[in-house]
Amino acid sequence: MQWTNGRSAYQPYVVNSLSDTLFIESLFDRLHDVVFSVKDTQGRYLSVSRACVPRCKLRDKREAIGRTAHDLFPSGMAERYAAQDEVVFSAGRPVVDKLDLTVYNDRRTGWCLSNKQPVYDREGRLLGLICISKDLTELNREGLVDEGFAKAVDFIQSHYARPLCRQELADVAGLSPAQLDRRMLRVFHASTAEFVRRTRLEAALHAISHTRQPLAEIAAEVGFCDQSALHRQCRQATGMSPRQLRLQVQSLR
Repeated sequence: MQWTNGRSAYQPYVVNSLSDTLFIESLFDRLHDVVFSVKDTQGRYLSVSRACVPRCKLRDKREAIGRTAHDLFPSGMAERYAAQDEVVFSAGRPVVDKLDLTVYNDRRTGWCLSNKQPVYDREGRLLGLICISKDLTELNREGLVDEGFAKAVDFIQSHYARPLCRQELADVAGLSPAQLDRRMLRVFHASTAEFVRRTRLEAALHAISHTRQPLAEIAAEVGFCDQSALHRQCRQATGMSPRQLRLQVQSLR
């Protein structure tokens, strides 16, 4: 869940133009295990941090400008990145805690944790997205993130609206329930059940912030047992009721 000083990932990021976000790039240039990027709605890079240079075989990070993930990364990785971008562009919905394969600075393949946020102008038009991907170098080396575990995380993020049990998710991952819990704690600092609840709440917060859908319907659609459960989870995470959050986001717009 992305909350900073009371701000939700589902409250809109508003700028005059995407150039207003480019100064952030320099903040990430010294972080060798983090790739920061800004893309327009066509998926073209407008800004990348320095970590992109060795992993994409560039002489300078400016070579990435105007190119897409398909130009810089292996096809399987690029297709997944582009599919995530489309979620942001078509639904205006952030991409949160995605486990992705990437290329590390030494050109070896490894896992990263990606988050993407839509960016709007002051008239509410979608301009593009900001992406931050953090290499999971140590967890990758320890073998705690692999294809099976990533598949289980994807399964939760795609099927959170229905009941999910630990055994089913462990079977998807090819692990025991206890092993799955241990990996969840190391990667996401949450148990499997907590991660499922968090995923449901993220979906609910987006619906609360971006639609006029009745709160009871939102609770049912994302997998909460009733509206009161949604109310408790929202207040615990944000300090606001769902109705208060909706009013605050509307006022920001």
